[in-house]
Amino acid sequence: MEGDKYLQQFLAETSMFNNIVLGHLLPSSWWVTLPHFLQTWLRNYIAGTLLYLISGFLWCFYIYYLKRNVYVPKDAIPSNRAMLLQIYVAMKAMPWYTLLPAVSEYMIENGWTNCFSSISEIGWFAYIIYLPMYLVIVEFGIYWMHGELHDIKPLYKYLHATHHIYNKQNTLSPFAGLAFHPLDGILQAVPHAIALFLVPTHFRSHIALLFIEAIWTANIHDCIHSNLWSVMGAGHHTIHHTTYKHNYGHYTIWMDWMLGTLLDPEEDDSCQKAQKLR
Repeated sequence: MEGDKYLQQFLAETSMFNNIVLGHLLPSSWWVTLPHFLQTWLRNYIAGTLLYLISGFLWCFYIYYLKRNVYVPKDAIPSNRAMLLQIYVAMKAMPWYTLLPAVSEYMIENGWTNCFSSISEIGWFAYIIYLPMYLVIVEFGIYWMHGELHDIKPLYKYLHATHHIYNKQNTLSPFAGLAFHPLDGILQAVPHAIALFLVPTHFRSHIALLFIEAIWTANIHDCIHSNLWSVMGAGHHTIHHTTYKHNYGHYTIWMDWMLGTLLDPEEDDSCQKAQKLR
C-alpha cells in the first residue's frame, strides 16, 4: 500500500506538469482525451521546443547583435542560413528527443526506478549525497557514449556526423546544441535514465536536469570560453568540433583529464583569437 501511495504521488506530479503546460497552451479538447503517456510526451515536446527556440533566439541576439564583436569576432558569427539549418535539424529530431523523458516518467510512475517524490522522504543530507552521485553517473555515461559515437565508425558515419558538420567557429551557434540525428541525441541523454536505476533520485530534479541539458548544450556551442576551472565550457567544446578527438566530456573536464583526451583552450591556437577579444 505504501508503494502504491508513492506511485500515485508520481502520477499526480506528472499530471500536474501536463496540466500546467498543455492547459495554458492548447485547447483542452486537443489533449484531455489522450492517454497519459501521450499527454506527457506532448508536454515535453512543446516545453522542449519552446525552451530551445526561445533560449536560442535570445542567446544569439545578445552575443551576435547586442554584443557584436565583444564575445565573438565578426568573421566568426555564423550565417543566418547556418543557424536556420541547425534549427531545421533540431526540429526534425525534437519529437524523438522528447520521448526519452516521457519514457523515464513512465518507468518512474510504474515503480521501476529508485526515484523518490519528495526530499522529505530521505532528508536533505541524503539528497545532497545522492545528487552528485547521479551527476557523476551522467558525466561518465555521456563521456563514454560520446566517445563511442566517434570511435565506432558506423555510429559516427550514420549518426554523429550530422552534428559534426559544424566544425568551425563560424558554423557553431547556440542552435547547434540540439542539432543531432535523433538517435544520437537520445543515446547521449540515456545516462540520465540509467542513473535512475543506480542511485536514489529526486523526481523533479531529474526532470529539471533533463531540460537543463537544452540550456547547457546551447552554452557549450556558443564558442565563448568562460575559463571556469574544471568546467567543460564552450572553449573546450569548440576544440572538440575542430579536432574530433578531444574534450568528450559534458559538464566537467574530469573524464577527459583522467583518460588523456583533454585539450585546454589556452593550449590551442584556434582559441587564442576569441579569448583576446574578451
